Amino acid sequence: MTDTSRETPTTIGRRTVLIAAGAAAASLAVTAAAPEAPTAEAAEAADTAPVAAAAVCTLTKEMTEGPYYLDGQLVRADISEDKTGIPLKLTLTVVDDDTCAPLNSALVEIWHCDALGEYSGFVGNNGHDEPDNGTFLRGGVLTGSDGVARITTVYPGWYRGRCVHIHVKVHTDVTLTDDGSFTGGQELHTGQLFFDETVTTRVAALATYAANTVPRTTLAQDGIYDDGGAASGLLTLTALGSSPSAGYAGTLTLGVES
Repeated sequence: MTDTSRETPTTIGRRTVLIAAGAAAASLAVTAAAPEAPTAEAAEAADTAPVAAAAVCTLTKEMTEGPYYLDGQLVRADISEDKTGIPLKLTLTVVDDDTCAPLNSALVEIWHCDALGEYSGFVGNNGHDEPDNGTFLRGGVLTGSDGVARITTVYPGWYRGRCVHIHVKVHTDVTLTDDGSFTGGQELHTGQLFFDETVTTRVAALATYAANTVPRTTLAQDGIYDDGGAASGLLTLTALGSSPSAGYAGTLTLGVES
């Protein structure tokens, strides 16, 4: 089984926006720079501010959940367990698409394959034999009052027909359970996170990832990613050290229709 067999892009009733954090900051900076005096320039800035905000909060379609989702995963900040791979530290900020205000206590859930392209609960679908506990590289955390969710994992590998990616859901009003999971709530967003091809090429050359002999689909070849940059889930990646083996930090702001 591969994502390509079932991951056909669909139009989903809920719509979402992914907002680049830098763009939001730039918009705020422009607003703050407007003169306080009621000059013609200030009036012009006031007239154009809503247009700029609208451009930042443009809605984009959600992306397919795919065939590898499992309900009832753990609420935890580190989902890597004992999987090999370079560190990936995600900082995902959830905001309301209408007001750009951060959403507090929203559960940001992610799941992705390991370096060999295998998903927990479905090991063997990419041709590799390894232990399968049904939980590795799955889980999520609640956002704080700043709307931020921080999750530690490993850089994903790839499987036949898909580029390197991470699946993501945003839920609100969930109930945390005694077994460390969650239940109930409302699902606001289902999407995917993507990786710059230059970075992925470097990572793919590392021994842990090079052991995956399945042909790698590039970002440009992928049938789900639509080349929309941050609006389509492309992470901003920052190296954690002087070599790819040190890992990367990935950031993105997800605006959801709440």
